[in-house]
Amino acid sequence: MTAPARTDRRLLVAFPEGRGVARWHERHRESPVPGEWPYGLERLRSGEWEVEARDLPAPTRWQRGLMRLGLPAARRSTAAEVALSWDEVTATHLLAGAPAARLFSGVIWATDQLVGGGSGPALTRQRRVLRSLDGLWCLSRPQVDVVRDWIGTDGPPVHFLPFGIDERFYSPSAPPPEVPRVVSVGGDRDRDPETLFAALEMVRGSRPDVECIVQSRSTLPPPAGVQKIDFIPHARARDLYASASVVAVATRPNLHASGMTVALEGMSVGRPVVACATPGMDDYVRDGVTGFLVPPREPEEMARAVLALVEDRERAAAMGQAARRHVEDGFTTATMCRHLADLLG
Repeated sequence: MTAPARTDRRLLVAFPEGRGVARWHERHRESPVPGEWPYGLERLRSGEWEVEARDLPAPTRWQRGLMRLGLPAARRSTAAEVALSWDEVTATHLLAGAPAARLFSGVIWATDQLVGGGSGPALTRQRRVLRSLDGLWCLSRPQVDVVRDWIGTDGPPVHFLPFGIDERFYSPSAPPPEVPRVVSVGGDRDRDPETLFAALEMVRGSRPDVECIVQSRSTLPPPAGVQKIDFIPHARARDLYASASVVAVATRPNLHASGMTVALEGMSVGRPVVACATPGMDDYVRDGVTGFLVPPREPEEMARAVLALVEDRERAAAMGQAARRHVEDGFTTATMCRHLADLLG
């Protein structure tokens, strides 16, 4: 009889107070959400790790003062071997309040400020916090060198972590619709509603039969014939992807592959994606195989790619099947968490 695997290594997964697992479960009761924890991080649980999720409050004034002096408040406690946070903002909470011997964090937003020449107290504080950790990761390859240069050669190692989504939640459930439909979801700060709306106006100018549904918090009015929704829960987004012929993602230039989550979700449902070719996006969307990558801020190119898929249903269906395989092969939360566990050592 095989002995059970040891689980004597403790891993603490930190979330900002009020935005962790308890809140995720509340949202699930309101409408189904993917995974048990935010970002699917429950899949870090294995025979090797005993994993705990914990909400951490923002640092107190006293803790912030210690960090300014370079003295982490709870840094080398051994209550857990490792603690991690998803992004650099939560890393401050992590450093102040996570009782662990080693600390790790993702870096997502800072890189766009850095390449734009950003500076100031907030970035200085973030750099000081991140340099105090034991390892960092980015979700886009182009971010890695920027973070390494910023942190310094004597800082912690920086790795590329391929993002993943819950392929069980976002599973193929229906064939492509008979009436062509373009769906776009998401409203983070690097989305480009101007380019998206201009592209969809061109699509409908060429093919008035194409339905267009956009979820966006932008105040920009949509063109005629384009339905705009302010907010939808995860389950409704999944159903919208399944109702689409094409999933479109328009983003401004950025380094953190904005839109990759929606691209992967749409591909997981079995739909081809048209997305902007910002740095790092080619890791997630294979141009000409799982969809098309088009230059940012060029609505004509986006419209041309969308119309190519709308007008060739067989090609769109083949790309959708390839897209699902692409997600299954390397961009699920299980795969992401295996990579993350390797990074943690």
